[in-house]
Amino acid sequence: MNAVTEKIKMVCAGKNIPAEELAANAGLTVEQIELIFNSEKIPSLSSLIKISRALGVRLGTFLDDNENMGPVVNKNSRQSPPVTFTSHLTNANSHIDFFSLAASKSGRHMEPFLIDIKPSYSSKMTTSSHEGEEFLYVLKGSITVLYGSDKFVLNTGESIYYDSVVEHLVISASDEPAQVLAVVYTPN
Repeated sequence: MNAVTEKIKMVCAGKNIPAEELAANAGLTVEQIELIFNSEKIPSLSSLIKISRALGVRLGTFLDDNENMGPVVNKNSRQSPPVTFTSHLTNANSHIDFFSLAASKSGRHMEPFLIDIKPSYSSKMTTSSHEGEEFLYVLKGSITVLYGSDKFVLNTGESIYYDSVVEHLVISASDEPAQVLAVVYTPN
């Protein structure tokens, strides 16, 4: 069992919230919640945001390693292992590795990540949506951002800021990997 799933279960147990109630409040199916509870994989970022909202906790509650009240300084963002979110219903979006840049910062409302985007040759890519906003700045390579019915191709040095309630997907724009700095904001 992964630490994220364990934390979700602990919060549910502490608030006496069964899987059915969590599913209803998060806008997910009971099947999705049970897959999350029984999987070794970390839920999708979209599902995790919906679960945090349903439980009335910050998204960071599930991603925190340890709490730090002061500033968090990262000398090397590769010190911790990457997090790969999954939809639990498909492995289609396993092309993205997230390196948290503030996992130990308590009380945060933004989630900064360094993201490695590997080329994906799957035709089953899945968009996601969740409350909040996202900012992406391309550090290396090129990415394609599918946003609603729009498609944006961004190269090194370019950025995009969008409302994440709109269905979106980020993929490598070529056969080469890309890297982005991302900041995800979720309202309380």
